[in-house]
Amino acid sequence: MANYTSLEQVWLVVSPHNPLKDKSGLINMYDRLEMAKLATDHAVNLKVTDVEFKMPQPSYTIDTLAHLTERYPEHEFSLIMGADNLASLKKWKNYELILRDYGVFVYPRPGFDSGELASHPSVTLTETPLMEISSTFIRKSLKAGKSVQFFLPDAVLDFIDAKNLYR
Repeated sequence: MANYTSLEQVWLVVSPHNPLKDKSGLINMYDRLEMAKLATDHAVNLKVTDVEFKMPQPSYTIDTLAHLTERYPEHEFSLIMGADNLASLKKWKNYELILRDYGVFVYPRPGFDSGELASHPSVTLTETPLMEISSTFIRKSLKAGKSVQFFLPDAVLDFIDAKNLYR
């Protein structure tokens, strides 16, 4: 997204608890934060943040965007999501405020329709390279004992192996 859109920088927000996911299925938030940092270590236009670690849980995107806007007024924040998430955006807390106050950049996902919000003026459907690899695919592959060596940076794979994660 940082290379194929008008975005100058992409901040990866590691969330302690996504309200649409079962928290019991998540590994430790600090392990997820470390993996994100390891994966983006050499990327100049990517930043990993734990801003949601200090916010009430579960984390709601509108609250995080408002917090970031207040804390970093020199930046203009947008939201990046996959086409699968755009299709369910109406289920999100205050989704109307997200669309009103922030741009939404949508990554195409093979086999997913972006839904009715795709034509909203705040939504940008991006022309970014398609990668048919998802975090769910990687987690399931690890659990099944399959190699993911070509899907993850070596440092992340070493971390997962050392902590015996997702198995």
